[in-house]
Amino acid sequence: MRTLCSSTLIGEFFVIGFAGLVAMKSDDLSMATVWTVCGIGMLLSVLLCGMIGRPGGVQLGWALQIALVVSGFVVPTMFFLGAVFAALWWASVHYGRKIDEAKAQWAAKASSEPDAA
Repeated sequence: MRTLCSSTLIGEFFVIGFAGLVAMKSDDLSMATVWTVCGIGMLLSVLLCGMIGRPGGVQLGWALQIALVVSGFVVPTMFFLGAVFAALWWASVHYGRKIDEAKAQWAAKASSEPDAA
């Protein structure tokens, strides 16, 4: 699960950065505000890569997904991209857990079999 979720989060790192570039063109927002918010989002996406296996890591990832969708009120394209990344996050968590379970079953089966040598 860790690999799939981390890949999604790194992709979000770049999307948040590009959304910041788009948001800079808004006359309603200062550059400092845009880059403070985007910087926090980008930092969070990188830090979450190391927190995936820890308690609350997946839930914080969901909070980031919600924030990405909500950022669509500033950069309308983010409604779509946020939904895409939320779907990718769901798939990463769902299929990552299935892969982890299959690996654990395989390891248990391999350790319970006697050596053929």
